[in-house]
Amino acid sequence: MMHWLEKHVIPVAGRIGAQRHLVAIRDGFVSVIPLIIIGSFAILLNNFPLPSIEGYQGFMMGIFGENFTMFGGNIWDASYAILALLVTMSISYHLARSYGVDGLATAILSVSTFVMLSPFTEDWGLSLAWTGSQGLFVALFNAIIITELFRVLVNSRFTIKMPQGVPEGVTKSFRSLIPFLLILIGLSLFQMFMALVMNTSVHELVFQWIQTPLLSLSNSLPAALIVVFLNHFLWFFGLHGTNIMSPIMEGVYLTASVTNTELVQAGASIFGDELAIVTKAFFDAYVFMGGSGTTLALIAAIFIVAKTSHYRTVGKLGAPGAAFNINEPIMFGVPIVLNASLFIPFLLSPILLTIISYFAISLGFVAKTAVAIPWTTPPIISGFLVSGHWSGVILQLFNLALATLIYIPFIKISERAQEKIEKENT
Repeated sequence: MMHWLEKHVIPVAGRIGAQRHLVAIRDGFVSVIPLIIIGSFAILLNNFPLPSIEGYQGFMMGIFGENFTMFGGNIWDASYAILALLVTMSISYHLARSYGVDGLATAILSVSTFVMLSPFTEDWGLSLAWTGSQGLFVALFNAIIITELFRVLVNSRFTIKMPQGVPEGVTKSFRSLIPFLLILIGLSLFQMFMALVMNTSVHELVFQWIQTPLLSLSNSLPAALIVVFLNHFLWFFGLHGTNIMSPIMEGVYLTASVTNTELVQAGASIFGDELAIVTKAFFDAYVFMGGSGTTLALIAAIFIVAKTSHYRTVGKLGAPGAAFNINEPIMFGVPIVLNASLFIPFLLSPILLTIISYFAISLGFVAKTAVAIPWTTPPIISGFLVSGHWSGVILQLFNLALATLIYIPFIKISERAQEKIEKENT
């Protein structure tokens, strides 16, 4: 079975993880994460839920005046409100660079086409309703399609070639001129068709037929379990499951995190039914504690029951990184990769934690995740930050304790297997 998986499944998963467009989507989202994190904390500053959002805002208004939310609101306008615009620019830049095409020119063009596709307000202002999280799927499609069109045209005969001696910047600009023109003409005709014939916009069409159903499906427990299973199944064979699954985590579940944040910004309760349960912050805070496999629990189990110097040394060396959810030293040092003795707990722990966390939140025992945080935020701190409530910390402590109990018997089994191998080699 293992041989068949290594021969047929793992190479396919590796190729998927290295697929050019998926890598560009992953890198595109990663590039804008600083603004997402800063915007999240700005919203938290305006809507801190202790003792309640209303009580907190009343307290702050008494100190700083009625306009105290303007400070965080300005930061939100420069981050969450234009997230789709930033993402389409970032993805197109990375995709163009992977082809060896002018990344800056492609990014500029993708912003231009995204604006053309976006609805305007009655006073000719760009509608922020579609430049934030609601426009993310159009941003993805726009970045990929426009970059591919530009790549084909800029490498064709439809370019202006400048003589030698002309500055490089000028040469690049004129080389992009005709591809820019052709793409904008074509897209303008398409936009006229959407507005005059279909009486709608691309944003509204995609949101209605693709984004809303997909986000609804991703918010289910089966979808969350599939994501968790694939992540850890790939990791077991030495493939970076987190990176391979990143386009889904960033494109779908980060979108859900952003939507939750915007709902809280609009006054929704952190326990409200309108907020999604499964978000990127959900996985980061309650499942991937210490990294994939809840390896912080594995380290705790090592410190509790491990007797061999190898395990204890790896545990000590890996603990500082695992505290910030960096677990490569543990993955390859224990090792977990291709270690049949630890396959069951490595897969079982995150699956059980996903189920428990889902029901704890859906039944109202734990607040929903309303703030996007860096994935390196240490557990306990992250539990409070993502939910703005102590229930998040309690759930993390419970999950860590349960995962540690799951790992303990398998650490003992793994040690015995290791000792047997050492005896056979001596």
